[in-house]
Amino acid sequence: MENIRIDKWLWSVRLFKTRSMATDACNAGKVKMNGTNVKPSKAVKKDEIYVVHIGQLEKTVQVVDSPKSRVGAPLVPQYMTDLTPPEEYERVKMLNMRFEHRDRGEGRPTKRDRRQIEYIKNLYGEE
Repeated sequence: MENIRIDKWLWSVRLFKTRSMATDACNAGKVKMNGTNVKPSKAVKKDEIYVVHIGQLEKTVQVVDSPKSRVGAPLVPQYMTDLTPPEEYERVKMLNMRFEHRDRGEGRPTKRDRRQIEYIKNLYGEE
C-alpha cells in the first residue's frame, strides 16, 4: 500500500465529489480519527478507522487499501469498509422525512391545501 493523503483517499473512494471538498472537510474538522481532527496532508495507513461527517450523516469507514486514482462505485469495497451502523442511516432517513416535499411545478399550496397540511401536522405532532 502506497502513501496517499487523506483528502485524496476520501475523494478516490467517492466519499466526496471533489478533492477540494475533501480538503475543506478535513480543515473544517469533519474528518476524525480516534476523536481528533485530521489534517488533509495526513498519510492513510491500512486498517485505520475514520469518522467522516457528510451532511447530517456520520459515516465510519475503515481503510482497506489505497487506489492509484479515483475508482468506480462498484470497486469502492476493495479500498474501504463501511462500518457505519444501520441505525445512523435510519436516523438520517427520518430527518429527511420530516420536511415537506412538493413536486416541481406544482406551485404554491392553495388556502385549502395549506389548511389540510396544518391539520395533518397537528395530528402527528410535528410542530
